[in-house]
Amino acid sequence: MKTPPLSLIQLSTDLLQPVSLQIRAGEILCLSGPSGSGKSRLLRAVADLDPHGGSASLGAETQQTLRGHLWRRAVMMVPAESAWWHETVGEHLPKPMDAALGQLGFTADVTDWSIDRLSSGEKQRLALVRALAHEPRALLLDEPTANLDPDTTRQTERWLCEVIRQRALPTLWVAHDRAQIERVASRHLHIEGGRLNESAGGQNGWM
Repeated sequence: MKTPPLSLIQLSTDLLQPVSLQIRAGEILCLSGPSGSGKSRLLRAVADLDPHGGSASLGAETQQTLRGHLWRRAVMMVPAESAWWHETVGEHLPKPMDAALGQLGFTADVTDWSIDRLSSGEKQRLALVRALAHEPRALLLDEPTANLDPDTTRQTERWLCEVIRQRALPTLWVAHDRAQIERVASRHLHIEGGRLNESAGGQNGWM
């Protein structure tokens, strides 16, 4: 089955004027902007976690036609700081993710690790694995490599981009690093003064 695009339909927040755009299957749309400009707020609006105007859809399915938990599973959001509610890593994974864990540098016993022993960077990578274990149809990523060192950032980027291509996931990726945007983005939008503006970057470089 062909993956439908993720569409924003006159979506607005208290910080952002109405936005209408479409993210195609397998496309990474990077979103940048000053601190407090509303990047995370937009992701939360797409996930239907905060009050907002307008709507979002995956093909024929919209925020209004799916129950909240089903919509959020379909458009999986990975926040900058993830929540963990069980004692061990494995309890958070709905199915085995051995290949993904190995590609991100974890040993086989990571599922037995206590959440209390995890560093912020480990939590960040494991939150990505957890999100993909739920087999979403779109991804909302809020600075998914912000707490990682340069080598681990590149490793995580490569893995994420490959998964996004393989699964044809429309992806909205909040990023602040210009070099990262150049490496991963299919398109790049910048928030300034409550508006989203098309910006050069990603596969075609910067103007």
